[in-house]
Amino acid sequence: MISAIKDKKWYPWLVVVLLSGVAFLNYMDRQMLSTMRFAMSEDIIEVATSYTGPWGWGALMAAFMWIYGLMSPVSGAIADRLNRKKLIVGSLFVWSAVTFLMGYVDTYVELYILRAVMGFSEALYIPAALSLITDIHSGKTRSMAIGIHMTGLYLGQIAGGFGSIFSGLLNWHTVFLICGLVGMVYALVLVLFISDPGREKKAVAADPNKLSVAKSIMLVLSNMAFWAVLFVFTTLSMPGWATKNWLPELLANVIAGSWAMEPAEAMNYAGPIAVISLAGASFLGAMIGARLSDKWVQKNVRGRVYTSCIGLALIVPSLVFMGLGNSLFAVILAILCFGIGYGFFDTNNMPILCQFVPSRLRATAYGFINMSGVLGGAAITTVLGNLSLGAGFALLGGVTVLSLLIQIIFLRPKTQNME
Repeated sequence: MISAIKDKKWYPWLVVVLLSGVAFLNYMDRQMLSTMRFAMSEDIIEVATSYTGPWGWGALMAAFMWIYGLMSPVSGAIADRLNRKKLIVGSLFVWSAVTFLMGYVDTYVELYILRAVMGFSEALYIPAALSLITDIHSGKTRSMAIGIHMTGLYLGQIAGGFGSIFSGLLNWHTVFLICGLVGMVYALVLVLFISDPGREKKAVAADPNKLSVAKSIMLVLSNMAFWAVLFVFTTLSMPGWATKNWLPELLANVIAGSWAMEPAEAMNYAGPIAVISLAGASFLGAMIGARLSDKWVQKNVRGRVYTSCIGLALIVPSLVFMGLGNSLFAVILAILCFGIGYGFFDTNNMPILCQFVPSRLRATAYGFINMSGVLGGAAITTVLGNLSLGAGFALLGGVTVLSLLIQIIFLRPKTQNME
Protein backbone atom coordinates (compact mmCIF):
# COMPACT_ATOMS: atom_id res chain seq x y z
CA MET A 1 0.00 0.00 0.00
CA ILE A 2 2.73 2.48 0.98
CA SER A 3 4.93 1.76 -2.04
CA ALA A 4 2.06 2.58 -4.39
CA ILE A 5 1.36 6.05 -3.00
CA LYS A 6 4.48 7.41 -1.29
CA ASP A 7 5.80 8.97 -4.54
CA LYS A 8 2.57 10.88 -5.17
CA LYS A 9 2.71 14.66 -4.82
CA TRP A 10 -0.11 14.62 -2.28
CA TYR A 11 1.45 11.94 -0.09
CA PRO A 12 3.20 14.42 2.29
CA TRP A 13 -0.22 15.95 3.01
CA LEU A 14 -1.75 12.50 3.55
CA VAL A 15 0.91 11.90 6.21
CA VAL A 16 0.01 15.18 7.91
CA VAL A 17 -3.71 14.36 7.87
CA LEU A 18 -3.14 10.87 9.28
CA LEU A 19 -0.84 12.19 11.99
CA SER A 20 -3.46 14.83 12.81
CA GLY A 21 -5.70 11.89 13.67
CA VAL A 22 -3.04 10.57 16.02
CA ALA A 23 -2.71 14.05 17.56
CA PHE A 24 -6.49 14.10 18.02
CA LEU A 25 -6.40 10.85 19.98
CA ASN A 26 -3.33 12.02 21.90
CA TYR A 27 -5.06 15.07 23.34
CA MET A 28 -8.53 13.59 23.64
CA ASP A 29 -7.26 10.72 25.79
CA ARG A 30 -5.34 13.03 28.12
CA GLN A 31 -7.88 15.92 28.15
CA MET A 32 -11.10 14.06 28.90
CA LEU A 33 -9.84 13.04 32.32
CA SER A 34 -9.85 16.69 33.44
CA THR A 35 -13.56 17.09 32.65
CA MET A 36 -14.68 13.79 34.21
CA ARG A 37 -13.39 14.60 37.68
CA PHE A 38 -16.75 14.87 39.40
CA ALA A 39 -18.15 11.74 37.70
CA MET A 40 -15.09 9.72 38.71
CA SER A 41 -15.10 11.08 42.27
CA GLU A 42 -18.29 9.12 42.94
CA ASP A 43 -16.28 5.91 42.57
CA ILE A 44 -12.74 7.04 43.50
CA ILE A 45 -12.84 9.32 46.52
CA GLU A 46 -9.29 10.73 46.18
CA VAL A 47 -10.22 12.33 42.85
CA ALA A 48 -12.62 14.67 44.68
CA THR A 49 -9.84 16.74 46.31
CA SER A 50 -7.50 19.26 44.71
CA TYR A 51 -4.76 18.31 47.18
CA THR A 52 -1.43 17.90 45.37
CA GLY A 53 0.33 15.65 47.86
CA PRO A 54 0.53 11.85 47.51
CA TRP A 55 -3.18 11.70 46.78
CA GLY A 56 -5.61 13.95 44.99
CA TRP A 57 -6.44 15.51 41.66
CA GLY A 58 -3.38 17.75 41.35
CA ALA A 59 -1.03 14.82 41.99
CA LEU A 60 -2.86 12.70 39.43
CA MET A 61 -2.60 15.36 36.71
CA ALA A 62 1.04 16.08 37.57
CA ALA A 63 2.01 12.37 37.42
CA PHE A 64 1.41 12.30 33.68
CA MET A 65 3.33 15.53 33.16
CA TRP A 66 6.42 14.60 35.17
CA ILE A 67 6.82 11.26 33.40
CA TYR A 68 6.00 12.79 30.00
CA GLY A 69 8.50 15.59 30.56
CA LEU A 70 11.39 13.47 31.82
CA MET A 71 10.90 10.98 28.99
CA SER A 72 10.90 13.64 26.23
CA PRO A 73 14.69 14.05 25.76
CA VAL A 74 15.06 10.27 25.55
CA SER A 75 12.22 10.18 23.02
CA GLY A 76 13.87 12.89 20.94
CA ALA A 77 17.21 11.07 20.86
CA ILE A 78 15.44 7.86 19.85
CA ALA A 79 13.45 9.63 17.11
CA ASP A 80 16.66 11.03 15.56
CA ARG A 81 18.00 7.49 15.17
CA LEU A 82 15.20 4.98 14.65
CA ASN A 83 12.31 4.53 12.25
CA ARG A 84 9.81 7.20 13.25
CA LYS A 85 6.87 5.30 11.83
CA LYS A 86 7.44 2.47 14.29
CA LEU A 87 7.73 4.94 17.17
CA ILE A 88 4.51 6.69 16.21
CA VAL A 89 2.51 3.49 15.74
CA GLY A 90 3.90 1.90 18.90
CA SER A 91 3.28 5.01 20.99
CA LEU A 92 -0.32 5.30 19.81
CA PHE A 93 -1.07 1.63 20.43
CA VAL A 94 0.39 1.65 23.97
CA TRP A 95 -1.35 4.82 25.20
CA SER A 96 -4.62 3.65 23.64
CA ALA A 97 -4.27 0.33 25.47
CA VAL A 98 -3.68 2.31 28.67
CA THR A 99 -6.82 4.36 28.01
CA PHE A 100 -8.74 1.12 27.48
CA LEU A 101 -7.48 -0.27 30.79
CA MET A 102 -8.58 2.91 32.59
CA GLY A 103 -12.10 1.72 31.97
CA TYR A 104 -11.49 -1.10 34.42
CA VAL A 105 -9.85 0.78 37.30
CA ASP A 106 -11.61 1.08 40.65
CA THR A 107 -8.84 2.50 42.86
CA TYR A 108 -6.82 5.70 42.83
CA VAL A 109 -3.50 3.80 42.78
CA GLU A 110 -4.48 1.94 39.60
CA LEU A 111 -5.52 5.19 37.95
CA TYR A 112 -2.30 6.91 39.05
CA ILE A 113 -0.10 4.13 37.63
CA LEU A 114 -1.92 4.07 34.30
CA ARG A 115 -1.74 7.86 34.04
CA ALA A 116 2.04 7.66 34.53
CA VAL A 117 2.37 4.94 31.88
CA MET A 118 0.36 7.12 29.51
CA GLY A 119 2.89 9.91 30.04
CA PHE A 120 5.70 7.51 29.13
CA SER A 121 4.04 6.28 25.93
CA GLU A 122 2.73 9.64 24.70
CA ALA A 123 6.19 11.22 25.09
CA LEU A 124 7.43 9.08 22.20
CA TYR A 125 4.98 10.62 19.75
CA ILE A 126 5.52 14.39 19.43
CA PRO A 127 9.29 14.53 18.69
CA ALA A 128 8.98 11.75 16.10
CA ALA A 129 5.87 13.22 14.44
CA LEU A 130 7.11 16.81 14.21
CA SER A 131 10.53 15.71 12.99
CA LEU A 132 8.92 13.58 10.28
CA ILE A 133 6.56 16.37 9.17
CA THR A 134 9.31 18.99 8.92
CA ASP A 135 11.49 16.59 6.91
CA ILE A 136 8.82 15.99 4.26
CA HIS A 137 7.57 19.58 4.01
CA SER A 138 9.65 22.45 2.65
CA GLY A 139 9.84 25.95 4.08
CA LYS A 140 6.96 27.10 1.87
CA THR A 141 4.49 24.71 3.52
CA ARG A 142 6.18 23.91 6.83
CA SER A 143 4.11 26.09 9.17
CA MET A 144 0.87 25.08 7.44
CA ALA A 145 1.78 21.38 7.76
CA ILE A 146 2.55 21.85 11.47
CA GLY A 147 -0.62 23.94 11.83
CA ILE A 148 -2.80 21.21 10.33
CA HIS A 149 -1.18 18.69 12.66
CA MET A 150 -1.87 21.01 15.59
CA THR A 151 -5.56 21.15 14.63
CA GLY A 152 -5.68 17.50 15.59
CA LEU A 153 -4.53 18.48 19.07
CA TYR A 154 -7.15 21.22 19.31
CA LEU A 155 -9.97 19.01 18.05
CA GLY A 156 -8.83 16.35 20.50
CA GLN A 157 -9.15 18.93 23.27
CA ILE A 158 -12.69 19.70 22.11
CA ALA A 159 -13.64 16.02 22.12
CA GLY A 160 -12.04 15.61 25.52
CA GLY A 161 -14.08 18.57 26.76
CA PHE A 162 -17.24 16.53 26.30
CA GLY A 163 -15.92 13.90 28.70
CA SER A 164 -18.26 15.07 31.46
CA ILE A 165 -21.27 14.79 29.17
CA PHE A 166 -20.29 11.41 27.74
CA SER A 167 -19.55 10.07 31.21
CA GLY A 168 -23.05 11.13 32.24
CA LEU A 169 -24.61 9.33 29.27
CA LEU A 170 -22.45 6.20 29.18
CA ASN A 171 -20.56 6.28 32.55
CA TRP A 172 -16.88 7.09 32.65
CA HIS A 173 -15.73 3.45 32.46
CA THR A 174 -17.37 2.99 29.05
CA VAL A 175 -15.93 6.25 27.71
CA PHE A 176 -12.38 5.07 28.42
CA LEU A 177 -13.05 1.65 26.91
CA ILE A 178 -14.42 3.07 23.63
CA CYS A 179 -11.66 5.68 23.20
CA GLY A 180 -8.93 3.16 23.90
CA LEU A 181 -10.33 0.66 21.41
CA VAL A 182 -10.57 3.31 18.67
CA GLY A 183 -6.94 4.25 19.19
CA MET A 184 -5.67 0.68 18.98
CA VAL A 185 -7.53 0.13 15.71
CA TYR A 186 -6.22 3.41 14.27
CA ALA A 187 -2.66 2.33 15.07
CA LEU A 188 -3.15 -0.65 12.78
CA VAL A 189 -4.43 1.66 10.01
CA LEU A 190 -1.25 3.75 10.20
CA VAL A 191 0.85 0.69 9.47
CA LEU A 192 -0.65 0.63 5.96
CA PHE A 193 -0.16 4.28 5.01
CA ILE A 194 2.77 5.85 6.89
CA SER A 195 6.42 5.56 5.86
CA ASP A 196 9.62 7.19 7.07
CA PRO A 197 11.78 8.04 4.02
CA GLY A 198 15.48 7.55 4.72
CA ARG A 199 14.88 5.82 8.03
CA GLU A 200 14.59 2.24 6.85
CA LYS A 201 16.64 -0.13 8.98
CA LYS A 202 19.42 -0.65 6.42
CA ALA A 203 19.69 3.05 5.59
CA VAL A 204 19.98 4.06 9.24
CA ALA A 205 22.55 1.38 10.03
CA ALA A 206 24.69 2.38 7.03
CA ASP A 207 24.67 6.13 7.71
CA PRO A 208 28.34 7.13 8.17
CA ASN A 209 27.37 10.55 9.51
CA LYS A 210 25.23 9.24 12.36
CA LEU A 211 26.15 11.04 15.58
CA SER A 212 26.42 9.49 19.01
CA VAL A 213 23.78 10.48 21.54
CA ALA A 214 26.36 12.40 23.58
CA LYS A 215 27.61 14.31 20.53
CA SER A 216 24.07 15.18 19.47
CA ILE A 217 23.23 16.51 22.92
CA MET A 218 26.44 18.54 23.05
CA LEU A 219 25.71 20.15 19.67
CA VAL A 220 22.16 21.02 20.69
CA LEU A 221 23.10 22.45 24.09
CA SER A 222 25.92 24.55 22.60
CA ASN A 223 23.45 26.32 20.29
CA MET A 224 22.53 29.66 21.92
CA ALA A 225 19.41 30.11 19.78
CA PHE A 226 18.19 26.76 21.12
CA TRP A 227 18.28 28.17 24.66
CA ALA A 228 16.18 31.17 23.61
CA VAL A 229 13.61 28.87 21.99
CA LEU A 230 13.71 26.65 25.09
CA PHE A 231 13.01 29.60 27.40
CA VAL A 232 10.13 30.94 25.32
CA PHE A 233 8.55 27.52 24.90
CA THR A 234 8.86 26.72 28.60
CA THR A 235 7.35 29.97 29.82
CA LEU A 236 4.49 29.74 27.31
CA SER A 237 3.89 26.10 28.18
CA MET A 238 3.00 27.12 31.73
CA PRO A 239 -0.17 29.05 30.76
CA GLY A 240 -0.77 26.44 28.05
CA TRP A 241 -0.87 23.59 30.56
CA ALA A 242 -2.65 25.75 33.13
CA THR A 243 -5.54 26.26 30.72
CA LYS A 244 -5.65 22.57 29.80
CA ASN A 245 -5.73 21.37 33.40
CA TRP A 246 -7.44 24.15 35.37
CA LEU A 247 -9.48 26.29 32.97
CA PRO A 248 -12.62 24.11 33.24
CA GLU A 249 -12.54 24.54 37.02
CA LEU A 250 -11.84 28.28 36.84
CA LEU A 251 -14.72 28.74 34.41
CA ALA A 252 -16.98 26.53 36.55
CA ASN A 253 -16.43 28.92 39.46
CA VAL A 254 -17.39 31.89 37.25
CA ILE A 255 -20.47 30.08 35.93
CA ALA A 256 -21.50 28.99 39.42
CA GLY A 257 -21.35 32.61 40.58
CA SER A 258 -23.12 33.99 37.50
CA TRP A 259 -25.83 31.37 37.23
CA ALA A 260 -26.27 30.58 40.94
CA MET A 261 -25.51 26.86 40.80
CA GLU A 262 -23.21 24.36 42.50
CA PRO A 263 -19.66 23.95 41.07
CA ALA A 264 -20.31 20.27 40.27
CA GLU A 265 -23.33 21.21 38.19
CA ALA A 266 -21.48 24.16 36.62
CA MET A 267 -18.70 21.81 35.48
CA ASN A 268 -21.16 20.14 33.09
CA TYR A 269 -21.24 23.45 31.24
CA ALA A 270 -17.73 24.70 32.01
CA GLY A 271 -15.88 21.68 30.57
CA PRO A 272 -17.35 21.91 27.05
CA ILE A 273 -17.41 25.74 27.01
CA ALA A 274 -13.80 26.08 28.16
CA VAL A 275 -12.36 23.45 25.88
CA ILE A 276 -14.42 24.30 22.79
CA SER A 277 -13.72 28.04 23.13
CA LEU A 278 -10.01 27.53 23.71
CA ALA A 279 -9.44 24.80 21.13
CA GLY A 280 -11.67 26.43 18.51
CA ALA A 281 -9.85 29.74 18.85
CA SER A 282 -6.47 27.95 18.80
CA PHE A 283 -7.49 26.19 15.59
CA LEU A 284 -8.35 29.53 14.00
CA GLY A 285 -5.12 31.10 15.26
CA ALA A 286 -3.03 28.18 13.98
CA MET A 287 -4.50 28.38 10.48
CA ILE A 288 -4.10 32.15 10.25
CA GLY A 289 -0.67 32.09 11.89
CA ALA A 290 0.58 29.26 9.64
CA ARG A 291 -0.52 30.99 6.46
CA LEU A 292 0.95 34.31 7.58
CA SER A 293 4.22 32.70 8.66
CA ASP A 294 4.75 30.73 5.43
CA LYS A 295 4.18 33.89 3.38
CA TRP A 296 6.13 36.25 5.62
CA VAL A 297 9.26 34.07 5.83
CA GLN A 298 9.56 34.17 2.02
CA LYS A 299 10.05 37.94 2.25
CA ASN A 300 11.76 38.23 5.64
CA VAL A 301 13.77 35.45 7.27
CA ARG A 302 12.38 36.53 10.68
CA GLY A 303 8.80 36.20 9.46
CA ARG A 304 8.08 33.14 11.59
CA VAL A 305 9.53 34.83 14.69
CA TYR A 306 7.42 37.94 14.11
CA THR A 307 4.28 35.85 13.61
CA SER A 308 4.92 34.07 16.90
CA CYS A 309 5.47 37.41 18.62
CA ILE A 310 2.04 38.58 17.50
CA GLY A 311 0.61 35.55 19.25
CA LEU A 312 2.47 36.31 22.47
CA ALA A 313 1.24 39.90 22.37
CA LEU A 314 -2.35 38.60 22.28
CA ILE A 315 -1.74 36.15 25.12
CA VAL A 316 -0.57 38.73 27.69
CA PRO A 317 -3.84 40.68 28.17
CA SER A 318 -5.86 37.49 27.73
CA LEU A 319 -4.29 35.87 30.79
CA VAL A 320 -4.89 38.97 32.89
CA PHE A 321 -8.57 39.21 31.97
CA MET A 322 -9.00 35.43 32.20
CA GLY A 323 -7.73 35.49 35.76
CA LEU A 324 -9.26 38.72 37.01
CA GLY A 325 -12.43 38.94 34.93
CA ASN A 326 -15.57 38.81 37.05
CA SER A 327 -18.13 38.26 34.30
CA LEU A 328 -18.72 35.23 32.14
CA PHE A 329 -18.58 37.33 28.96
CA ALA A 330 -15.18 38.85 29.85
CA VAL A 331 -13.65 35.48 30.72
CA ILE A 332 -14.89 33.77 27.55
CA LEU A 333 -13.67 36.69 25.43
CA ALA A 334 -10.26 36.37 27.10
CA ILE A 335 -10.24 32.62 26.42
CA LEU A 336 -10.93 33.24 22.73
CA CYS A 337 -8.16 35.83 22.48
CA PHE A 338 -5.75 33.53 24.31
CA GLY A 339 -6.58 30.66 21.95
CA ILE A 340 -5.93 32.73 18.82
CA GLY A 341 -2.63 33.97 20.21
CA TYR A 342 -1.57 30.49 21.29
CA GLY A 343 -2.38 29.16 17.82
CA PHE A 344 -0.03 31.76 16.30
CA PHE A 345 2.67 30.67 18.74
CA ASP A 346 2.04 26.91 18.61
CA THR A 347 2.14 26.50 14.84
CA ASN A 348 5.54 28.20 14.55
CA ASN A 349 7.57 26.53 17.32
CA MET A 350 9.02 23.68 15.27
CA PRO A 351 9.42 25.76 12.07
CA ILE A 352 11.41 28.35 14.06
CA LEU A 353 13.54 25.58 15.55
CA CYS A 354 14.24 24.36 11.99
CA GLN A 355 15.86 27.74 11.27
CA PHE A 356 18.49 27.11 13.94
CA VAL A 357 18.85 23.31 14.23
CA PRO A 358 19.68 20.85 11.38
CA SER A 359 17.38 17.96 10.54
CA ARG A 360 19.44 15.22 12.20
CA LEU A 361 19.26 17.02 15.58
CA ARG A 362 15.69 18.35 15.56
CA ALA A 363 13.96 15.55 17.43
CA THR A 364 16.69 15.63 20.08
CA ALA A 365 16.35 19.42 20.42
CA TYR A 366 12.56 19.25 20.53
CA GLY A 367 12.75 16.49 23.12
CA PHE A 368 14.59 18.82 25.50
CA ILE A 369 12.24 21.69 24.68
CA ASN A 370 9.22 19.48 25.27
CA MET A 371 10.67 18.25 28.57
CA SER A 372 11.25 21.79 29.82
CA GLY A 373 7.79 22.90 28.76
CA VAL A 374 6.02 19.94 30.32
CA LEU A 375 7.95 20.12 33.59
CA GLY A 376 7.17 23.83 33.76
CA GLY A 377 3.54 22.91 33.16
CA ALA A 378 3.68 20.25 35.88
CA ALA A 379 5.07 22.80 38.32
CA ILE A 380 2.42 25.40 37.52
CA THR A 381 -0.32 22.75 37.68
CA THR A 382 0.81 21.88 41.19
CA VAL A 383 1.15 25.53 42.24
CA LEU A 384 -2.28 26.48 40.92
CA GLY A 385 -3.74 23.62 42.94
CA ASN A 386 -2.74 25.52 46.08
CA LEU A 387 -3.31 29.13 44.95
CA SER A 388 -6.17 31.28 43.75
CA LEU A 389 -6.69 30.25 40.12
CA GLY A 390 -7.59 33.78 39.06
CA ALA A 391 -4.47 35.41 40.52
CA GLY A 392 -2.29 32.61 39.18
CA PHE A 393 -3.54 33.08 35.62
CA ALA A 394 -3.02 36.85 35.81
CA LEU A 395 0.57 36.44 37.06
CA LEU A 396 1.37 34.21 34.10
CA GLY A 397 0.68 37.22 31.88
CA GLY A 398 3.77 38.93 33.31
CA VAL A 399 5.92 35.89 32.52
CA THR A 400 4.69 35.99 28.92
CA VAL A 401 5.91 39.60 28.57
CA LEU A 402 9.45 38.41 29.32
CA SER A 403 9.14 35.64 26.73
CA LEU A 404 8.03 38.17 24.12
CA LEU A 405 11.11 40.31 24.76
CA ILE A 406 13.46 37.30 24.65
CA GLN A 407 12.03 36.20 21.32
CA ILE A 408 12.29 39.62 19.70
CA ILE A 409 15.84 40.29 20.94
CA PHE A 410 17.58 36.93 20.61
CA LEU A 411 15.91 34.96 17.80
CA ARG A 412 17.61 36.24 14.64
CA PRO A 413 17.70 33.40 12.08
CA LYS A 414 19.91 33.66 8.98
CA THR A 415 18.17 30.98 6.91
CA GLN A 416 14.69 29.53 6.39
CA ASN A 417 15.97 26.00 6.93
CA MET A 418 19.15 24.89 8.69
CA GLU A 419 20.61 21.91 6.82
